[in-house]
Amino acid sequence: MLKINDQAPDFSLPTDGSGNVTLSQLKGKKVVLYFYPKDDTPGCTMESKDFAELAPQFEAANTLIIGLSKDGVKSHDKFKQKYCLPFTLAADEDCATCIAYGVWVEKSMYGKKYMGIERTTFLIDEQGKIAGIWNKVKVEGHAGEVLAATKQIKVAA
Repeated sequence: MLKINDQAPDFSLPTDGSGNVTLSQLKGKKVVLYFYPKDDTPGCTMESKDFAELAPQFEAANTLIIGLSKDGVKSHDKFKQKYCLPFTLAADEDCATCIAYGVWVEKSMYGKKYMGIERTTFLIDEQGKIAGIWNKVKVEGHAGEVLAATKQIKVAA
């Protein structure tokens, strides 16, 4: 289980737009890494649109936003285009990053058990350490809460 001040597990994943993102190459910037269950579903769409609305403020706070789900790059491309999302969507199709961050969990719906992504957000500081963790995220107001936390992180000397 990851905790505040732990080194964030590194990853290198394909992204929308035929790109690639590697966490260790983002040192010097803060990173909001939000894990969400599925592209273009109600809660995930609301969460993504909320982060998109605040994207200029995150950028002003030297913070990159990365949304991460198990969906493939083509799905991310459609989702990003449909809602004009101004940040990277990473595809973790083999769930290795989800497992490393502890968000690939057993879930239950209508009595059926299955594995899935637990909606979780990590705030990673400029040195790659975890500065904030939000587990079992309730979407409403979440992006604003993360933005406020981002602004409180001071650059380490």
